[in-house]
Formats: sequence, structure tokens, C-alpha cells
Amino acid sequence: MPTYKAPVDDALFLLNDVFNYERYGNLPGFADATPDVVKAILEEGGKFAEEVLQPLNQIGDRQGCKRGDDGAVTTPEGFKEAYGQMAEAGWIGLIASPDYGGQGLPYTLGVILNEFISSANMAFGMYPGLSNGAYVALDKHGSDDQKALYLPRLASGKWSGTMNLTEPHCGTDLGLIRTKAVPQGDGSYKITGTKIFISAGEHDLTENIVHLVLARIEGAEEGVKGISLFVVPKFLPDGEGNPGDRNAVECGSLEEKMGIHGNATCVMNYDGATGWLVGEAHKGLRAMFTMMNEARLGVGIQGLAQSEVAYQNAAEYARDRLQGRALTGEAAPDKPADPIIVHPDVRRMLMNQKAFNEAARALVIWSALKADVTRGSHDEAEKQAAEDHMGLLTPVIKGVLTDTGFMNAVAAQQIYGGHGYIAEHGMEQFVRDARIAQIYEGANGIQALDLVGRKLPRDGGRAMMAFFKEVTDFVGEHGEDEAMKPYVEPLGKAAKDLERATMWFMANAMAKPDNAGAGSTDYMHLFGLVALAYMWAMIAKTAQGKLAAGEGDKEWLEAKLVTGRYFMQRILPETGAHVRRIEAGADTMMALPAEAF
Repeated sequence: MPTYKAPVDDALFLLNDVFNYERYGNLPGFADATPDVVKAILEEGGKFAEEVLQPLNQIGDRQGCKRGDDGAVTTPEGFKEAYGQMAEAGWIGLIASPDYGGQGLPYTLGVILNEFISSANMAFGMYPGLSNGAYVALDKHGSDDQKALYLPRLASGKWSGTMNLTEPHCGTDLGLIRTKAVPQGDGSYKITGTKIFISAGEHDLTENIVHLVLARIEGAEEGVKGISLFVVPKFLPDGEGNPGDRNAVECGSLEEKMGIHGNATCVMNYDGATGWLVGEAHKGLRAMFTMMNEARLGVGIQGLAQSEVAYQNAAEYARDRLQGRALTGEAAPDKPADPIIVHPDVRRMLMNQKAFNEAARALVIWSALKADVTRGSHDEAEKQAAEDHMGLLTPVIKGVLTDTGFMNAVAAQQIYGGHGYIAEHGMEQFVRDARIAQIYEGANGIQALDLVGRKLPRDGGRAMMAFFKEVTDFVGEHGEDEAMKPYVEPLGKAAKDLERATMWFMANAMAKPDNAGAGSTDYMHLFGLVALAYMWAMIAKTAQGKLAAGEGDKEWLEAKLVTGRYFMQRILPETGAHVRRIEAGADTMMALPAEAF
């Protein structure tokens, strides 16, 4: 039976010590979120994840969701009660505006809580996660009437939300959408079409479900410029905002899938369903991307979350499982064999996971704080810099954290040997659940193309230059510090690899776009390694400062320094291989005719 312990102490260390959380006190929500309040929130949120959600994870996987003949979907045993507890405690509206019944706390706290929930029960966490995305899209693009109707109910958890993009014939290429919207003359539209892979599309957790649907208004031009966004509730609200008549939308079937069985992944049929335009006509993709960018960050967190929970269980197993003897002699002479944690190859797998998890958490929190700046700062230069950061880092966080998270879940399963393949221990579920994060909300190859093709050249490369400057300034500032050299020297070399790859694209991708496509995934991972290494350098500097001042847990901080050095020595050198693959170009990759495959 797997277990989970929320990494509250690590999150607090990053917030308070590494990123100096209190310096954001001028932003909305931060004044009320004092260090004591933040600690209490994260401890209680961690406890909820550990005690309520984690025990339901294997139940949800075994039972899955069930669809009745009437199209209604029932979630696994315990999910509805847990969702009720979550809503009652105010977790769903943690970062929603007080104007709509939320607590108005920083986005960063919601991100940290999201990791805890996703580690404990990824399938469950998708229900409130999608509701938050719908809230953000309606808050930014909805009319005043739509905000007044939907936002309080989404924030309270009484209603939930979805996003409906994909159709049977189109996934990434949304310009191919066929779902149509016919104006009715009263401000409403009739929506007709089929959407697939709709997470949380139908369930029994809330009294109403708010679908955000991409469709083409009858007569609109083809392609992405003709797409609009509509809000289509499962039940039409009556004059008092309560669920009224059933709308003409239903779950046609549930997808049979590899993992996240506790989440209802639906085929949704719209048969003249009543909907209302959100934002401007034909500008729906821009409005939906507000939700998708939030979702992509959330999916990146899912990659970290599955890596963390798989690592925790693998580390516990490695300390207990007796097999063989240490290469250096008996480590436990009083036992028939040594625990497998003495073996270097087991250590390799565990250290890879640990070094990734702690840096990835820092990268997520660093970026979440930037998101809070974009939401609340009145300093336009600071806000622009934070927006640049988010645009640049979103595909990296989504792609790198989910690719590596899946790889780490597989490695954690490997530590169990044959027992990792058996459902009882839970490791194979972590692998299956982690796999989807590489695919949905834009497959990782698309994230890499977005990074190379759009984010790098945007605004003359302003965001990338700012990232380079921050990293190289840090390296220069600490380059003469002997204690920091094990961190800043490898970081500096890796940053040069990233700069070299960037310059290669500038010289070779414009004339031959396939070169950009061939190297994009390597570039995304190269970027991710440099970003994670920068996090480790900042963590090391902070840990050294606390040790010198006699503050904190000495053993815990020293473990940070060792783990950071491991990352620099054993993981970061991969940047060199990524550069060489990028510079190989696309010739051999694209040479064979399709018939040769």
C-alpha cells in the first residue's frame, strides 16, 4: 500500500528562505498571507492530501468512473464525500477573489497545494483544477453578468468547470474545429458538435458543470480566426441562478484509458445545446489560451507530483528491502542481506529523482511568484518582465517536468523489481497516471516547438536575454566564492551550452525550418537542465548562508548541498549531448522516404 507525505518543509524553505516570500508583500493577497498563515495553510492542505485524498487513490484507480444508460457518470467510492470536504473547507476557492466568495490568497499557495493534491490523488485533483481554469478564463474574458453568475459558484465548489477543445478529427490543430454555433437572436447560441477527451466532462460531484466550448459561429471564416468561445452549462440557470432545465449536452461515452481512472474522461455530445459567447466573437482561441496556460502549468506540476510520490515510496522500499550485500562489505551483518539502498545503482535512481524533485519544486514556486506579479503588480516594467518569464518558462515546465516525472516514476518502479509491476504496491499506477501528463494540454513535442518557434524570438528575444542575464549575473556574482564553485562553475558551462544552441538556431533554422523542429525537444530539455541547475545554485547559496549563521536543521541543509552537487556532477552534463544533437541538424532525420518506415 503506497504512502505519501506532503513536502511542507521543503516548500516553506523555498518560499521563505530561497525566494524571500515577504518581499512580495505589496501584491494583493500577500499582506493577509503572513508566514504563520502560510505555514498553517500548507500544513493543513498537506494533511488533507495525506489523510483524505491519498487513501482514495488506489480505490479510484480500481473502480474508475461508471456511466449509466442515461449518460450520468458516477465517480469512485469516496470521491464525492472528499470533494464535499474540500469545498466546505474552502480549498477550492483558495486563490479566487473575495469579490466572488474566494479567499483571495496568492496564486503561489494554490500551486503548492496543487502539487500536494496531485501527488496524493492525481485523478481527483483534476476536478477542482479544471474548475479553477474555467474560473480564470471567465474572470478575464467573461461579461459582468457571466462573472456574477458563474464565478461565485465555481469558487465555492458548488459548480465545476471543463474545457472542451479536442474533436475526433483534430487535436493540436484547432483550426479544423467543426463544432458550430448558431445565433438565436436573444444573445444565446445553439451549439452542435462532438468533443472528445474531456476531463471531468460529466460526474456526480457538483450540482452543475460549466463547459467552456470552442465552436465556430455559423458563417465564420475557416481556421483559427473563426473560432469563438462559449459557456455551456449542463443545467440552464433559472432566474435565481439555480440549476434549471437540462441542457442538450451529455456524455456519450467514457474513454477506456491507461491511467487516471478516477477522472471521468468523456466524449461530450452537444445537440443544439444553449450557450453564450465569452468575450469577442472569433477571438475564442485567445480566451481559451488563458485557461490552457494555467492548465499547462498545472500539468507540469502533475509531472513533479508523480515523481515525488513515486520517489517517496521507492526510498522507503529501498531502506527496507533486503537483497545482496554491499560491494564494500556487509552493511547489516546482523541481517541475512543488506537493504538495497546500499547499492550504487539504486542510489543512482533515487538521487536522480531526489535531485530533480527538489529543483523542479523550486522552479515551479519561482514561476508561480512571477505569476502573482503578473496578476497584481502596478509596476509595469516588473509586470512585463514577469509576463516574459511565464511565456518563456511555461512550455519548459510543462514539457520537462512531465517527461522527467514519467521517467522518474518508471525508475521508482524499477527499484521495486518485480513487486513494482504488481498493482498492490501502487508503483505501476504512478507510471500509468504520469504518462498522460506528457500528452494532454499540448503534447510535449508541441511544447518544444512553441518554445523554439514562438517564445525564443518573441519581442526580439527579450525574455531569453533576460533569463541569460539573470543566470550569468548570478554566476559572476558568486564565481569567486570557493564554497559556491561546485555549483556556479557547472551552471556557467551549461548556460554557455544553452547560448551556443540558441545561436545555432538563429544561424540555421530560418533558412531550414526542419532544423528547428529536429532540435526542439533537445533544446527544451537543455533549457530545463539550465533552469533546474540555476534553482540548485540558489538553493545551495541559501543553505550555505543558513549553515554559516547556525540556523535551521544542519543535517537537512547539508543534504541539500550534497544533492545539489550530485545534480551538477551527474545530471547537468547532459547539456553537452543535447547541444551536439541540435547541431547535427535535420538531414538524417528527414532523409528517408515515408515508405522506408
